[in-house]
Amino acid sequence: MADPKQGGVVKKGHEEGLKLAVSLLEEFGLPMGLLPLADVIEVGFVRSTGYMWIQQMKKVEHNFKIISKLVSYDTDINGFVGPKNIKKLKGVKAKELMLWPPVSEIVVDDPATGKIHFKSFAGITKTFPVEAFAAGQ
Repeated sequence: MADPKQGGVVKKGHEEGLKLAVSLLEEFGLPMGLLPLADVIEVGFVRSTGYMWIQQMKKVEHNFKIISKLVSYDTDINGFVGPKNIKKLKGVKAKELMLWPPVSEIVVDDPATGKIHFKSFAGITKTFPVEAFAAGQ
């Protein structure tokens, strides 16, 4: 099987990696605060396939205050980025009661309604206001 990272742009280190991650969110119309990363080791993106990967030193848990939602970001995160969506996402979980179901897809409404949808492999979809994921939230 071919390496999904082949032909990708790779940025190493926290500052450069974060710049690439933020620029991809911006380019594809996703909220700037969607990936609250810390101690980034590497971020990569393969434009021909949309494959993106992020490596960070430790798992990050972030509380999105506006929606009171705790989200866990693993040391390895990857998925396929496209216009207003991330598909086949791995490494992100959102706390639901006592469970941490993995988030498999993120979609921003197009045309814009101000809503963003998080889907899990279990078929659960949660919808929130996009502004809950603005930078600095």
